[in-house]
Amino acid sequence: MTYEAWIIVTGSLVGITCGITGCFLILRKMAMLADAISHTVLLGIVAAYLVSSSMEGIYMFAGAIIVGLLTAFFVQLLHSSGVQSDAAIGVVFTSLFALGVVLISLYAGRIHLDVDHALMGEIAFVPWNTWEIGGVDLGPIAVWMLGIVLFINLTLIVIFYKELKITSFDPEMATAIGIPVMFIHYVLMGMLSITTVASFDSVGAILVVAMLIAPGASAYLLTDRLSIMLLISALLGVLAAGLGYYAASILNVSISGSMATMAGILFVLCFFFSPKHGIFIKWLVRKKFVQSSSN
Repeated sequence: MTYEAWIIVTGSLVGITCGITGCFLILRKMAMLADAISHTVLLGIVAAYLVSSSMEGIYMFAGAIIVGLLTAFFVQLLHSSGVQSDAAIGVVFTSLFALGVVLISLYAGRIHLDVDHALMGEIAFVPWNTWEIGGVDLGPIAVWMLGIVLFINLTLIVIFYKELKITSFDPEMATAIGIPVMFIHYVLMGMLSITTVASFDSVGAILVVAMLIAPGASAYLLTDRLSIMLLISALLGVLAAGLGYYAASILNVSISGSMATMAGILFVLCFFFSPKHGIFIKWLVRKKFVQSSSN
């Protein structure tokens, strides 16, 4: 594959993986928790390095999952203690992220890890960091990592689809019929954590947050069926990645930033022109109704 193709494939995998995971966050009104976890997993990455002295993927995944689950646990703990959910997210997010920054400054300054790299990423370098076995180039490591995470997330969604659906729409009913609501909650948080850390090194936290929220929010405006919402969010993630890359090439700007911007533009288009919920469509219907009433 060409250099450009690998970048688009990487961005598309981020869009699909984040998009389908973000749908459940949107339905649960937990979108900002995605922002929190996408930043606090930095602490998990640094802690994993300090414990193992390695930046291998398995250690990063383990650290990210642990800190991601801790983030969700602390937010839930504060919220159940009477703290408003947005305040709980803000306190936990800033505290754990700041601790990760401090640990990087103190102990991890000599490795290929810094705050700017984690937040912004550099998807343009993805095609050069390849996986080789026996002298055979198997393609970029980031593509393999994202592909594995996508497979894991799809597997978990298929296995727990009914549980995820019911707990997202009606957690009280789910509790009443015996579904382990908290277990499903932490399964989703685990999916979010590994999705975030798989994308960290290649695209950075900013694009991850954009892809976790914008495609799912856009799909929410376009359909009332969860299965269709998952499919649309994945397609919008791919579309944002492709259009974002070509826009970045034309304007000579950040590729990740352009992809995130394109995801936002697609959301704005859905917000105005969604057949059922679009502001512009509602205005046209209202105007037509008023005209027909006056006649």
